[in-house]
Amino acid sequence: MATIVMKLNGTIYTTVMDLPYSLANKIRLSTLFVLILAFTSSSSGENTYEDTTYEFLKREYSLSKPYQGLGSSSSSHWEFMGNTMIMPEHIRLTPDLQSRQGAVWSRIPCYLRDWELRVQFKIHGEGKKNLNGDGLAIWLTKERMQNGQVFGNANFFTGLGVFVDTYPNDDKQHERTFPFISAMVGNGSVAYDHDRDGRLTDLGGCAVHVRNVEYDTFLLIRYMKNRLTVMTDIEGKQEWKDCLDMPGVRLPQGYYFGASSATGDLSDNHDLISFKLYELTVERSPEEEEDQQEITLPSVDYRVNPNVVVLVVVVVVILFLYNHYKENRRKRFY
Repeated sequence: MATIVMKLNGTIYTTVMDLPYSLANKIRLSTLFVLILAFTSSSSGENTYEDTTYEFLKREYSLSKPYQGLGSSSSSHWEFMGNTMIMPEHIRLTPDLQSRQGAVWSRIPCYLRDWELRVQFKIHGEGKKNLNGDGLAIWLTKERMQNGQVFGNANFFTGLGVFVDTYPNDDKQHERTFPFISAMVGNGSVAYDHDRDGRLTDLGGCAVHVRNVEYDTFLLIRYMKNRLTVMTDIEGKQEWKDCLDMPGVRLPQGYYFGASSATGDLSDNHDLISFKLYELTVERSPEEEEDQQEITLPSVDYRVNPNVVVLVVVVVVILFLYNHYKENRRKRFY
């Protein structure tokens, strides 16, 4: 039994055993609860970055200069639509003109279980800050080659969308700084709310400074062991920074990669420079293999962070003891 020092109602208690029974029992239960949660957190919170992984570039799912795999022929691995223009140094999804849409989509469905996507892009234009738009999106979806309101794609989609949103559509929204990167997993029946910048359905994200910058800007999207990770390299330092990390993301195989962009009343040049997909070979335990059942519909297992629960419990215990101390101290003066 750990020794403590506590003074309640004028009496000094040196151990939990000396405290009144009801108070001692509450402290024991709270302490046990905290220890259980802490153990659960330490045993279940795996660090996916420490797993042994091997990566292999999958050229059939990739795009890079001089973009020979992109075209309208049936032999091309990729095709484009809308206002997309293929240039020697980049693929311009939309020019700096109003009301434009453009996209590129893979013709080949992806059956990789674990993968990492690295995208180099450039967003630039003549408009001043907050007088530009709208942004671009990276997709892995069941549907392909569709027009819509979500960065040039349909607002009802089945799969994953990662958005580089450069304009705040929700005027009442002050918690986020734009441009902002976010992600959403759609099941085909839930819409991305463009007017609210996807706030009701996104998985989180980060503010980024990616418009009209002089250095190269990169986006990394990793899907490994049902965990979605988004990172950025946007400061010219050639190092990745965390943006989003979400466990429990379940994506079916056989979906299509794509990239799209749109402009409205405001505009920008949205350029795709490279799109490189790597297959990740990951070591799995027998338990992880059993958990890897066939996924038929995209979903996310929303889980409460155990560390947050532990912190809340500790705060509750401290507040309880403090209030008990104040109550006993007040009684002494009556």
